[in-house]
Amino acid sequence: MKYKLGTLAVASLMAASPVMADLVYPSLSYRTGPYAAGGIPFADGYQDYFTMLNERDGGIGGEITRVLECETGYNTEKGVECYESTKGEGSLVYQPLSTGITYQLIPKTTADGIPMHTMGYGRTSAANGEVFSHTFNYPANYWNGASGAINYLLETNDGDLNGKKIALVYHNSAYGKEPIRTLEELAKKHGFELSLVPVDHPGQEQKSQWLQIRRDRPDNVIMYGWGVMNQVAVQEAANIRFPMENFIGIWWSGSENDVLAAGAAANGYKALTFHGVGSDFPVFDDIQTHVVDKGLAAGAGDQIGTVLYNRGLYAAMLAAEATKTAQEIHGVADITPAMMRDGMEALEITEAKMAALGLPNFGPEFNVSCENHGGTGLVGMTQWDAEAKEWSLISDFAPTDMDVIGPLIEEDSTAYASENNIEVGCK
Repeated sequence: MKYKLGTLAVASLMAASPVMADLVYPSLSYRTGPYAAGGIPFADGYQDYFTMLNERDGGIGGEITRVLECETGYNTEKGVECYESTKGEGSLVYQPLSTGITYQLIPKTTADGIPMHTMGYGRTSAANGEVFSHTFNYPANYWNGASGAINYLLETNDGDLNGKKIALVYHNSAYGKEPIRTLEELAKKHGFELSLVPVDHPGQEQKSQWLQIRRDRPDNVIMYGWGVMNQVAVQEAANIRFPMENFIGIWWSGSENDVLAAGAAANGYKALTFHGVGSDFPVFDDIQTHVVDKGLAAGAGDQIGTVLYNRGLYAAMLAAEATKTAQEIHGVADITPAMMRDGMEALEITEAKMAALGLPNFGPEFNVSCENHGGTGLVGMTQWDAEAKEWSLISDFAPTDMDVIGPLIEEDSTAYASENNIEVGCK
């Protein structure tokens, strides 16, 4: 059964399975609803990587893996239900792919002793592992993304943004609001004028927002959108003839889904990233051989190499490498969620390791520690070529402004610890 809907379907699947896998990775997916176009390729990439490990390597450390998929529809309440229905199955790490679900699961996963990886989303201050013991957001977070966009604009404006106008078009939710504080601080530092342009869920109607942008004439627009909101924004930007090369999306606003509908008008649009683009990596040959050709693909096999498929695959790879690290630390292959947390906190991703995995130069090198659950925060920039219908990486993975981001993480995480009576420190 490929697509599973909600708690009852998961329970039925469990009952029908005579043997549970030793290494269980729940996938809180959304193949339905307004954000399905983004949720489907991510879920496919996540599952296909684990299937490849089973078929090619016999699992991880000799233990077969199992992806336990539960449909959330990008709905926070359903996401919590999925967590409650799957956590007792030995689930090693949760990846909600939703900032709203993440906020609800932070206290739950912490109390239950199960780690959660919110890669490039969720609560940014969870990078402080001394407060958020079971939440990880490596290799980069929303505030790194905001700083990465500003750093790129500094580079392309001779280091000077003084007097420039920058608009933030954002999904009017916890997700979209995440970068505001960081951009406000960066505006003070670099002297640009920041305007805020919220877009309500799901984002199909944006004419008033883009009329405002046409009236205000910002030099650049940064977008934190998701789903159909992105497609509409790109088309509306084209309608008012806003220069696409001056339009930058966060990594959740930089997939093929976001630009194809606008055709040639989307050419030159840019988006941040923390991982590679395209299918020119050896690992995809193994996916083809061991998964697609055997009829084991999670989907139709037509998403391989797309941005969000790659992101799901990258998330699975990082989970697998943390599993290997946990197995090495504890000397056992059949690890527990507590051991998995140890593996995530000791994770080291080097270029040599990525190359050996068939992913050379796919992402930045980074280390995780108790103090730092967020990695190094290196981000790159991609650009859309409408004629070739492909994304290209146009910058290296570069550092972001931790002089601004670090104190914000400290301030927010300290406040969270105080509000929730959390004893701060490495356990």
